Amino acid sequence: MTLLHDDTDSERRVCILATAERLFRDVGYLKTTVADIAKTLKMSPANIYRFFDSKKAIHEGVARRLMSEVETEAERIARKPTPPIDRLRELLATVSRMNAERFVGDAKIHEMVAIAMEESWDVCEAHMMQITTIIGLVIADGVRSGIFKINDVELAAKSVCTGMIRFFHPQMIEQCAKKPGPTLDEMIDFIVRALVSGPWEISRPK
Repeated sequence: MTLLHDDTDSERRVCILATAERLFRDVGYLKTTVADIAKTLKMSPANIYRFFDSKKAIHEGVARRLMSEVETEAERIARKPTPPIDRLRELLATVSRMNAERFVGDAKIHEMVAIAMEESWDVCEAHMMQITTIIGLVIADGVRSGIFKINDVELAAKSVCTGMIRFFHPQMIEQCAKKPGPTLDEMIDFIVRALVSGPWEISRPK
């Protein structure tokens, strides 16, 4: 019976987050209240608070849900039985594309992301750490096969993420779209060349 109860609670949490995301897209995060979410679901606000203790917690849940979709697809690509260079190219391009599709071009969702960057940075930081870890899986495969010539996989993965920031970060994707700089393909080419052109070493600060 406990499992059934837990399953029901989990389904309700998913339903609340899906409804909140829809309202954030239609109305905007700042204009959406917990009462609005409850009314749409034909629930009382008190019932919503059984699952989320604040509107901020709902906001974090929505952001986490969107980010986890990107992480799931990135991990799927990272584990494909294709050459490391092909996987890395596909992974970097896919993360950029999915972030653009989910967070850019929609003013109301962009508002939600901007607030997440300010108020829920731990959620955003956890997402970037996960993406960095997934990139590291591909780089490690490349090192083992002798394609990528580096001495520090973890630092290389962090460097790749930093190099891709204008294509990964939702706000920078929008802000840099019409500014001078490399295209997505040019940046990925540069990263791949850097990884295969060794041997070279990254020195950590002492």
